[in-house]
Amino acid sequence: MIPDPERENALLLEPGRLGPLQTANRLVRSGTSETMASPDGAVTDDLVSLYERLAGGGVGTIFTGHLYSHPRGKYARRQTGIYSDTLIPGLRRIADAVHTRGGLILAQVAHAGSQSRVPQVAPIAPSAVPNALTGRIVSDASAEEIAEAVDAFGAAAGRAIQAGFDGVHIHAANGYLISEFLSPLTNRRQDEWGGDPECRAAFALAVVRAVRAAVPADRALTMKLGFHDAPPGGLSVQDVVQVAGRVVSEGVDAIEVSCGVMLRATDSCAEYVAVDRRRAVDDLLPHRILSLAAGEAYFVPYARALREQVNTTVVAVGGMRRTGTMAAVLRSGDADFIAMARPYIREPDLAAQIAAGRTGLVDCTSCNLCLRHEGHHSLRCWRTPRRRLVHHAAYRVAGGFRWGPRGQ
Repeated sequence: MIPDPERENALLLEPGRLGPLQTANRLVRSGTSETMASPDGAVTDDLVSLYERLAGGGVGTIFTGHLYSHPRGKYARRQTGIYSDTLIPGLRRIADAVHTRGGLILAQVAHAGSQSRVPQVAPIAPSAVPNALTGRIVSDASAEEIAEAVDAFGAAAGRAIQAGFDGVHIHAANGYLISEFLSPLTNRRQDEWGGDPECRAAFALAVVRAVRAAVPADRALTMKLGFHDAPPGGLSVQDVVQVAGRVVSEGVDAIEVSCGVMLRATDSCAEYVAVDRRRAVDDLLPHRILSLAAGEAYFVPYARALREQVNTTVVAVGGMRRTGTMAAVLRSGDADFIAMARPYIREPDLAAQIAAGRTGLVDCTSCNLCLRHEGHHSLRCWRTPRRRLVHHAAYRVAGGFRWGPRGQ
């Protein structure tokens, strides 16, 4: 049977539920670094505009970029913070902007652990293991430091609620502190916080309890959970499914399925996805012209494993670049929501386009230049139509071009 694009789009546009929240559709903007805050993590006009555009573009639910919950948990320069009450007014501006456009937004609270890339920060980690992504070595966290980190997550959640967010999204993936406690690669402790899988999960559970206590029943509590470590010998999917079942029993309303500890060689668990030769040429990606495109929806097998054993709402993320793929994931029952990050950087109105009948490939080519510029440049897509780049090249030869964000 030939797929009906209009019917497939209808699946993506159906209302859904994230705990107590009714969503306008099944499309979620997954969190990503923004590099748009002030040096102390305060919200800027550019950051408010980013989220206002996303909400105006029709995406049903927004997970913010990771907000550092403690000064020692800062990942990169110009990252947005939620570690102090002084930051609440700025965060409220984001929530208000999204609500004015009719959207929902959850604050993603995080702690970078040893993955912090800020030299001035003194991070913490479960064990003194070189970070797989940064190479940074941090001493074992003390019991007092662990308790302080748990309390920081809870306090950050309280600030998110005060700022008017529709809920809180706990970042327990991508090699940050909760990931480090969960993984046998980074947690070598032999106390109540480490050792067997149950003790390695203790920190995640403590964070969930602290956050749930700060999040009222009419707001959502969700979690981004890493199901696979990039280095060998890491987490097993079954171990993480067990963790997922426990956090759900503690009050988590939905799980966004992602990856855990990452490798420096790849900079991400994300693969390159679905770029044919024509698109590689059009987007000036010569290194991709002869390469084989990787498959889409690469985290869906983990979502399926979660679905089979835990009764919870599942948010699938990971390289979905065709509307048909997104619809197929929903139709299969492997997930309830489709989350994307990079496509919304290039097309913040992608959801509205889908509502208007857009089908097929999105414009994002997964080149990852936006990721490589995090901490250095404000979030934007570095790929523009070829004709615009040719125009810029001519302008540069004439002496008038300065590389920078549009309009500068």
